[in-house]
Amino acid sequence: MRGGLTRRRVLAAGAGLAVGLAAPTLRGQGLPRVLVIGGGAGGASCARTLAEAGGVAVTLLERAPRYTTCFFSNHVIGGLRPLESLQFGYEGLARAGVQVVIGEAVAVERSARLVRLATGEGLVYDRLVVSPGIDFVPDAVPGWSEDVAEIMPHAWKAGPQTLLLKRQIEAMPEGGTFALIAPPAPYRCPPAPYERVSMIAHRLKQVNPTAKILIFDPKDHFSKQTLFENGWGKYTNGMVTWFGPEFGAADIEVRPETMEVLVEGEAEKVDVCNVIPAQQAGKLAHLAGLTDATGWAPVDPFTMRSLADPNIWVLGDASAQGAMPKGAFAAHSQAQMAAAAIRRDLFGAGDLPDHYSNICWSVLAPRDAVKLGGIYMPRAEGITQTESVISAAGEDAATRQATYEEAQTWYGAFTQDIFG
Repeated sequence: MRGGLTRRRVLAAGAGLAVGLAAPTLRGQGLPRVLVIGGGAGGASCARTLAEAGGVAVTLLERAPRYTTCFFSNHVIGGLRPLESLQFGYEGLARAGVQVVIGEAVAVERSARLVRLATGEGLVYDRLVVSPGIDFVPDAVPGWSEDVAEIMPHAWKAGPQTLLLKRQIEAMPEGGTFALIAPPAPYRCPPAPYERVSMIAHRLKQVNPTAKILIFDPKDHFSKQTLFENGWGKYTNGMVTWFGPEFGAADIEVRPETMEVLVEGEAEKVDVCNVIPAQQAGKLAHLAGLTDATGWAPVDPFTMRSLADPNIWVLGDASAQGAMPKGAFAAHSQAQMAAAAIRRDLFGAGDLPDHYSNICWSVLAPRDAVKLGGIYMPRAEGITQTESVISAAGEDAATRQATYEEAQTWYGAFTQDIFG
């Protein structure tokens, strides 16, 4: 996180008056032009950092005028917060000197250093930052596609899908069955499917305490597994059952029309099914020719510069950078590295951060949260984790409540620091 993320800074950042968003024309014609595509934790962080440092004309291109954070969206499903509390506009970035353009990029003409919008307009750049998040691998779960996401939601891009899944869960028949199809690694936010189960169990205990939750997971282990399993044992009264690949969960098919999950060909009737498919870099990274056979975009671990084009940087979930998990804090840390690297590339001076960092919190139940974090160093072979911290399985209630409160405080400060 940028230096100076303090209570004073947070309060000051929210004190300005709202301003209109700029039209799609680049200003500051005498300055180097940096175009950032994607207004999430990575892209918005990088745009703000560059604008506040000065000396460049920074434009942020984003499809929607308001951003809904995927991080903490499980709390909406669990009834702990409203969706509106996760939504942010870009007026704060405009106040910081970022030119905000609302529109969709449909092509990157790398030789011309031009991004083509769906309207036909073009935005030119000297340096480009791409932070497009994730898309789903087609046919990753046989029988499922985004065409049936209104029947079997993914809710892995926060917004209407989050609320749809919440409504479906609350409308389940008494004693009904909820199924979650977990994704293979790598994917956005490794602990999030299991936090989601914890939040769904919390909600079902309130409205449908005899319901059951089935997890079908192609992985033989998952992030914070002991902590989650202890939490399910403590809070869910046996509601949750996890099936790994040894129980057929690597061979899953779904039938949305009959609400069935097929495990090695054997049908299991369910009432709600949350399908989280395998993932890859967002579509724009592919259109720009930045991805490899894995579906992700390889980058230089020392700078986050694309290995496909020296004028482009790739941040966050879309990047193939090594050991860092795909998540908001990681994307923000990568954004600081990229901003420093871009300035050094443009002006020939400036120090780079000497490491990356990441931390994420998971809520097991109200006032009971756990965390996992680490320090990551750039190495020739990729970004490598060198230090780690994780909540202990036997922590007392006061420690867990403090972690829960820490998570809430972090979310407010983090989003204010980026969007405020």
